[in-house]
Amino acid sequence: MREIKVDIKENEILNSDPKLLEILLKDNSSGKNIIWATNDYASNGEGFSADDQILPDLITGKNGELIKPRTEKTKEEKLARIRDKAEVFTPSWICNQMNNLVDEAWFGRKNPFNVEGDKSWKAKRDKIRFPKDKTWLDYVRTTRLEITCGEAPFLVSRYDTVSGEIIPIKERIGLLDRKLRVVSENATTQKQWYFWAKEAVKSIYGFEWQGDNVLLARENLLFTFCDYHEKKFRRYPSKEQFRRIADIISWNIWQMDGLKFVIPNSCHEERSIQSGFFFGAEEEKLHPCEGCEKNDPNKHNGTYCYIMDWKEGKKVKFADSFNGRQK
Repeated sequence: MREIKVDIKENEILNSDPKLLEILLKDNSSGKNIIWATNDYASNGEGFSADDQILPDLITGKNGELIKPRTEKTKEEKLARIRDKAEVFTPSWICNQMNNLVDEAWFGRKNPFNVEGDKSWKAKRDKIRFPKDKTWLDYVRTTRLEITCGEAPFLVSRYDTVSGEIIPIKERIGLLDRKLRVVSENATTQKQWYFWAKEAVKSIYGFEWQGDNVLLARENLLFTFCDYHEKKFRRYPSKEQFRRIADIISWNIWQMDGLKFVIPNSCHEERSIQSGFFFGAEEEKLHPCEGCEKNDPNKHNGTYCYIMDWKEGKKVKFADSFNGRQK
């Protein structure tokens, strides 16, 4: 068993499988890569401004320590993120309480997975029991979304968001952690486990503004899958499995302005040429984004975000899905 670490190193991903890092950086809405969407890294020079894409060579090699989880950032870096983007991570024990409320509603009883203590919890050791009218398969496929997800502490709980300490797999409380625990308790073959673990990953969604957090969240989901696979089978997932799960995650954890449903900062002024009043002269005019001007999320000229409807096997515009206008 490999050692589980808080900070997943991009250099290690690159050395293991360069294609995997490419997948984790992909933006499926634009067909390009996710962008920084913050000027926190601009001091590093060309390619690090807010609207620049995050490219593999910018975060590997000598820059391999550039992107770090919040618990490993300096106090000054944390304060800057709080000031600029109101970035404050929820303590893991509160994530657990809120996830327990979600499961209480689904199961129809309290504490199916763990018992809460004073800013703590203790996982139940017995196999999870399901209501008479529901099965473990229903639970695995139930859709869950974490908005403005940061590093995705509600979805996966590899480490404590305050202390930065690794949380043992048996004590994890994320929504995907719970699904993978259920899969591990019920799947009887390796093939069945992988199928339903993949279904669990397909059911988990989250969006975030800042590019470094998008990457961290994607890495956390991917390596949570890896942790449970190793615990179950005592070996690493295959390269093919890793890439497939990473591809699903690249669709399900996406970069978005949560108020506009577009890629951050993608709205823009549009130019038009009009004939002038005198002598046929042409005049250039600039027009602001209609959606921004009217606060209408359906009329932005930025790049709208798409996610994958895995049941239907097609991509859908998130704005339409959110507004119930999916076609």
